[in-house]
Amino acid sequence: MGDHLDRFAEVSQQSKEYQGHGWGCAWLQNGAWRIYRNIKPIWEDTDRPRGRTTLVLAHARSAFRDEGIAIENNMPFADDSHVFIFNGELQGVRIKEQGRIGAEKIFNYIKRFNKGDMLNALTRAVDVISKRTRYVRALNILIADRHETLLASSYGEDPDYFQLRAKQQGDMTLVCSQPYPDENDWTRIENHTITRIQSAQGHH
Repeated sequence: MGDHLDRFAEVSQQSKEYQGHGWGCAWLQNGAWRIYRNIKPIWEDTDRPRGRTTLVLAHARSAFRDEGIAIENNMPFADDSHVFIFNGELQGVRIKEQGRIGAEKIFNYIKRFNKGDMLNALTRAVDVISKRTRYVRALNILIADRHETLLASSYGEDPDYFQLRAKQQGDMTLVCSQPYPDENDWTRIENHTITRIQSAQGHH
């Protein structure tokens, strides 16, 4: 886990948009979610989690308008079963939902549609959110439980920045907003993708 978080720290530090408003990660340990958050930029955090896991999700925050910079606003967000990451920007969203910031509202809104099939819930929620948003600059989501990781990705501009990338490394699936530095064997995930990541492992 530490090696991938080190590479993710490089990606975050080199990002063309500032990703230093804190960060967080979630990983599975003995069948339970563990959550770590820090208000420091990930590249300045010397206490990043180490150890081995079958699944880790990480998020470096770029706060909208530099507002709400507080550790409780750092993703991943989690409930009893799912962890959630949002990356993107929606302008003029017309949905009503509980949540401190927009990303938490999206997480709660998706869960409204969950009747036992989270992929269907994600698909339906993304469709409604997209229709009720004036402009989708980007809408990238990872949502995972102990058994599966789901991905949704769409963007309206700047694919070099907003298009997600993926890579198979043995039996491990890596997903990231940018390829790891000095690696060119990542593939681009098509715009308007909603899918189940089949492998038990994921990274963002």
